[in-house]
Amino acid sequence: MTHIADLDTPAVLIDLHRAEANLKRAQDAADAAGIALRPHIKTHKLPYFARRQIDLGAVGITVQKLGEAEVMADAGLTDLLLTFNIIGAAKLKRLEALHQRVTIRTVADSAECVAGLGATFVDPGRPLCVFVECDTGMGRCGVQSPQAALDLARTIMATPGLVFAGLMTYPAAGKYDLAAKWLSDARAVFADAGVDIPAITTGGTPDIWHMDEAARVATEYRPGTYIYMDRSQVAAGAATLEDCALTVLATVVSRPTENRAIIDAGSKALTSDLLGLVGHGHVVDFPEAKLVGLSEEHGTLDVSACARKPAIGERIRIVPNHCCPVTNLFDRVNLVRGGELVETLDVAARGRVD
Repeated sequence: MTHIADLDTPAVLIDLHRAEANLKRAQDAADAAGIALRPHIKTHKLPYFARRQIDLGAVGITVQKLGEAEVMADAGLTDLLLTFNIIGAAKLKRLEALHQRVTIRTVADSAECVAGLGATFVDPGRPLCVFVECDTGMGRCGVQSPQAALDLARTIMATPGLVFAGLMTYPAAGKYDLAAKWLSDARAVFADAGVDIPAITTGGTPDIWHMDEAARVATEYRPGTYIYMDRSQVAAGAATLEDCALTVLATVVSRPTENRAIIDAGSKALTSDLLGLVGHGHVVDFPEAKLVGLSEEHGTLDVSACARKPAIGERIRIVPNHCCPVTNLFDRVNLVRGGELVETLDVAARGRVD
């Protein structure tokens, strides 16, 4: 069996024990809360783990882009929620092709988006289910008020070939209570109008352990990062460093000064996302070290606080600030258990941001 010390660097390591524990803990929490779990595959981009999530009890998967949906459909995943506005003839044609072979639902936050869907999906016998995306505090996509959600739902309902599926939101981290208030207000507005909301889908790993509170207003939860966790989720209180399943294995290639070490993992291997944190990752083997800079191929470590300083040729592991973009930077990931390599997988949906 191959030991991780034999892997070339930089390389992504996925600790199977930790990933499995994260998956089971979240599924157990969803089951206890009485809310359906629909994991987002944007983090791992692997049919291998998507199938495992379904095996553990997930009702289906979430994808962010058509490219991800196509990869997952090709791999045999059959129940998909696409949480992105589909705009333009080329993408609508691809969505139509997916609709012919799997169960796929999508979202809209404007009459223009609904019009495009309505012009493409015209068969009332096989309608496309469309959620109204709601901005409950994230400040990204989404209608801006419960009344606007109702108005757009009515537009969907009046469009042959489309079915109103419910409300979808991605709350701002730490503001699940604000999202719950928004959605509760929306339920009241819809009830007053006599319009049923078939489902309410929400999500976000930072607040995943508040699924019981989300279940008061939502029927479905869509976490993504929870499978691996990362330094930002540790900072948010959703995980500990011991929960983090993804690390980047790197090699010290230079020690120009006593207090500076250079590794072979730069911005093309580690995300440059700071997310309000100091430094670009946690160095597992030298926790006092600070990853202070990234150029394309070089990472700069300040090792001045380390009692023992890393030597040239030494391997180190880094928990990135944000694991999702790291996955998309590598062609392959290495599944490991202990110090041994179990399997190397191609990141099937890598680069599928179309």
